Amino acid sequence: MKMYRFRLYPSKRQEKQMNTHLWRAKNLWNDLLEHSKNIYGNFDKFPTKSTLAAMTKDSGLYSQVAQDIGFRVEKGIWRYVKLRKAGDKKAGFPRFKSIDRIKSLSYPQAGFSLGRKLKVTPFGEIAIVQHRQIQGTVKTLSLKKDSSGKWFACFAVEETPIIRAPNGKPQVGIDFGLKTLATLSDGTIIKNPRHLKKHAENLAWLQRCLSKKKKGSKNRGKAKREVAIAYEKVANSRADFLHKTTTTLVNSYSLIALEKLASQEMAEQNFGRSINDAGWGMFANMLAYKAESAGC
Repeated sequence: MKMYRFRLYPSKRQEKQMNTHLWRAKNLWNDLLEHSKNIYGNFDKFPTKSTLAAMTKDSGLYSQVAQDIGFRVEKGIWRYVKLRKAGDKKAGFPRFKSIDRIKSLSYPQAGFSLGRKLKVTPFGEIAIVQHRQIQGTVKTLSLKKDSSGKWFACFAVEETPIIRAPNGKPQVGIDFGLKTLATLSDGTIIKNPRHLKKHAENLAWLQRCLSKKKKGSKNRGKAKREVAIAYEKVANSRADFLHKTTTTLVNSYSLIALEKLASQEMAEQNFGRSINDAGWGMFANMLAYKAESAGC
């Protein structure tokens, strides 16, 4: 599956309606979870799939969206049960969610169509900036709201594999690092821009301002949004750099081999912040789907 992410520009009416549906999604998640905990507490078993499905019908959400929430609650519960049976005492039961933790509405099968605008049930036609053509079959759509309040359409697309003839370009291996982002087997070094570190002072100042605001106040809401926008700028600059770097790599080599990432082990050794700033995972994911499309 390949993901396509496009910016949405809903009208004020549509945005209000979409925010209302996020509240309904939050309420449905919590209702399903509370019912499941009550059944388990009283009868030492969880509700059936059909019981959860029946509870989604009066949520006020589009049926596909409501069913997806029911599926995710059920999946979370059975994952918890499986881990507990395997002896994992740290496994936690799915959590109740505040509105800050519900940021998407997922359409797994139907309820949308893409033309010059994105038509989504029940919001109608939403303005969309489709900066590239979708190649393949769209399987799911998620309407996502980021921390700064912007809306995006995220499409999961099944691509048709393309077999390309050898292009005669050299092959290369890549090792990740922290001082440098990566070192290629031909000696090329990719510098680590350290995007987060560059903005660390400004981010710390914004966080301090946020901590001084009264909880629940409008000023705290504004400060929270300023923090989100600042982090978004860091993420965008990192993504832009990695997009350009990975595109250069797939255009320069016929085969690219990556070292196995040891990010979990290094995170446990207090390198987690540096790894996230470098963007190892994003780099590897971008390189994988671009290399597959290019036949590397």
